[in-house]
Amino acid sequence: MIGVKHLISNSELQHLDLIDLLSERHSLVRKISETSWNNQSEIHISNSEWYIMARIYKRKPNISYITKNVEISRQAIHKFINKLSEKGLVQVENVENNKKEKCIQLTALGEECYEKNEALKAQLENKIAEKIGTEQVSILKEILKLDWNI
Repeated sequence: MIGVKHLISNSELQHLDLIDLLSERHSLVRKISETSWNNQSEIHISNSEWYIMARIYKRKPNISYITKNVEISRQAIHKFINKLSEKGLVQVENVENNKKEKCIQLTALGEECYEKNEALKAQLENKIAEKIGTEQVSILKEILKLDWNI
């Protein structure tokens, strides 16, 4: 694909359970996605930063919302938000009538980067569909969207 080293061989994948298979595939596609962006952009953005950006795209949530809705420690979230702010990708503002709370939104540059990255992820999805089939990708997406009741 784009020169990302596979974490585990295909023969090793055959012996993994569902949980480890999901983990391995997730790690691989996230690494490919991050590398794809960082190879074409001067602004390097980590997967954790993308994760946060996805939660605020076209919204203006408060930081408390972010800390409750991402699987990253509160301290790390603040660190990532500071890095995103330094890169000019997010803007942090005071919440009206609340001195403690801050809200966050993507800047125009942040939205532009986010949208370009969405296009790169769509290309990756198309490459996956070329390998396993469009119908298989659709089925996989539907399965992952189901409520697993766990």
